[in-house]
Amino acid sequence: MDEGLRERKKRETRRRISDMATGLFLMRGFDQVTVAEVARAADVSVNTVFNYFRTKEDLFLDRQADLEEIYGRIVRERRPGESVVDAFRRDFLDALDTGDWRYGFNEGAETWMRVVAESPSLTARTRDIEHQVMARVAAAIAEETVAGPDDVRPELVAAQILDTTRLLSQHALRRRTAGESPREVEAWLREQTEALFDLLESGIGDYGRRPLGADAAEDGEAAGDEEDDHVEGDQR
Repeated sequence: MDEGLRERKKRETRRRISDMATGLFLMRGFDQVTVAEVARAADVSVNTVFNYFRTKEDLFLDRQADLEEIYGRIVRERRPGESVVDAFRRDFLDALDTGDWRYGFNEGAETWMRVVAESPSLTARTRDIEHQVMARVAAAIAEETVAGPDDVRPELVAAQILDTTRLLSQHALRRRTAGESPREVEAWLREQTEALFDLLESGIGDYGRRPLGADAAEDGEAAGDEEDDHVEGDQR
């Protein structure tokens, strides 16, 4: 009972520190706020802040660490007959329906992304987290498919899926920031999600394949242009 109470108080303290830090960072910018200011706002010492968060960046990106476990679970808990690609497609569309923060579908995501973009240290830390998440997803895929140690396919699949969701999220945020209505952005996002995940599912081998006869047609057009030039030269 006592251990449970202590753990609950720790979670509450951690959440209070994180909430205070996030509010200050969103209001004033990450680099303009010190850890000492966060500690005062949360009514704790600076040492206490660092007892809960290893770095200042982790104060703002604390929820991102959860992505390793969440995305690994998507792989492990996919439905019978469901591919890894389709499991992530389903998760992404479900997140769109529920306004999930993981893909920037929550209210205030534009401000959050702006704060990250304005801080070099936050941007670098975000990239580190993305690499860690990709490694965790690749490990989960390798385990589920019983891939050998020299098989790099799990890493390729993890990278392609996570890059796809990141690309979709970033473009959706840009469109919202540019003033498009939520309905327009959602319609575009659903269409693009299906198109991109279809591409992942079927493979990109045929994407951008040049039509047969294209070279001959272009050669014919080029020859026609040269003939016209000769004709014009003779007339001159």
